[in-house]
Amino acid sequence: MDDNLMDKIVSLCKRRGFIFQSSDIYGGLSNTWDYGPYGVELKNNLKRCWWKSVVYERDDIFGLDAAILMHPKVWEASGHVQNFFDLKSDCKSCKKRFKTADLKDAKKCPECGGELTGSRPFNLMFKTYQGPVEDATNVIYLRPETAQGMFVNFLNILDSKHPKLPFGMAQIGKAFRNEITPGNFTFRTREFEQMEIEYFVKPAEADKFYELWVNERFDWYLKLGIKKEGLRRRPHGKEELAHYAKSCTDIEYNFPFGWSELEGIANRTDFDLKQHAQAIGRDLVYFDDVAKEKFYPYIIEPSGGVDRSVLAFLVNAYHEEKVKEETRVVLKLHPALAPIKVAVLPLLKNRPQLVELARKIAQDLKKSFVTVYDDTAAIGKLYRRQDEVGTLYCVTIDVQSLEDNQVTVRDRDTMKQDRIPLDRLKEYLETRLIN
Repeated sequence: MDDNLMDKIVSLCKRRGFIFQSSDIYGGLSNTWDYGPYGVELKNNLKRCWWKSVVYERDDIFGLDAAILMHPKVWEASGHVQNFFDLKSDCKSCKKRFKTADLKDAKKCPECGGELTGSRPFNLMFKTYQGPVEDATNVIYLRPETAQGMFVNFLNILDSKHPKLPFGMAQIGKAFRNEITPGNFTFRTREFEQMEIEYFVKPAEADKFYELWVNERFDWYLKLGIKKEGLRRRPHGKEELAHYAKSCTDIEYNFPFGWSELEGIANRTDFDLKQHAQAIGRDLVYFDDVAKEKFYPYIIEPSGGVDRSVLAFLVNAYHEEKVKEETRVVLKLHPALAPIKVAVLPLLKNRPQLVELARKIAQDLKKSFVTVYDDTAAIGKLYRRQDEVGTLYCVTIDVQSLEDNQVTVRDRDTMKQDRIPLDRLKEYLETRLIN
């Protein structure tokens, strides 16, 4: 792997409008990021593919969008208030704070060599206040995960949709963790987005569905173009498991900084529903009308990071090759993920008729595909610009187009060019872009 690949990805994201440092004009806020015009399209495309796969193409999963702010007792029942913390150490000299688990020497600062304090617990939840008075009775939290919003809606889904086991809920949403050591660009941040499923099953069938979800989620990344050699399953050892989990497997990607988690699939047993039932003094059970029995379902949870996945797909798609003694940089993103599907480029911007035709073609194509128009550089530079953002097809309008009503369509990956009649252009693109 290219030792400078991460630097190249960060540079491309800034240069081409994928990802910017948040609050950049004020010097930036560390480890917070804004998604630019191409980045937001890539991110939305990724979420759309996930939603299509887990909600639209299935009959057993219901979509949900729970609130970020929840009753504070939710986090007490879930164990986050008491247990959701990291052990941290502070440097007495430079005052920097470090996660104890990341330190090679628990007594020596890795930055300045100064003396470290002993380990102390720091809760990872962001705390704020609801209402005008900032006191203990008005404490509220930004959610550290989206999962609890689905658990507390378990009865609502039972009452409104009347599902049979197995069934699940799916949600995409923001979560917040006051990480002390975020880093690696967008991989670990304090504000992030999750794609989560909570899948409710009969206890006796939990192991079977756990394995099915591990394989299904692994295959989803492959279908969207992640190279198989860059992806692996890593089962957790017993010492790694959360207190509520019977088993957990991470799907990891080989980033430039090493193998790291994209998504975790856990068998959470019946811990969550029981915890909330105990807290509210009411059963959160499922009634099996065939067996005539009530029980707490087990929960299989595939939980993936949107931002981490976007980064993985960018790294996976980044490609350099020599073309006529020059280096061509191209993002070979899967067609479903590519931010722009078609770019319309007039060969000469000082020919009004040419520009008028090109703009008309672009406007027509926008009704069917995400299309951009660009005439701000020579054609070679325009091609390179579109290659760098992963645009699938470039449609070039030249002087001959005014005479023969044909345009040149260039393929991103092969750079092959086809001459296509205007009245067949949409059909040509549809056969390649619409699944």
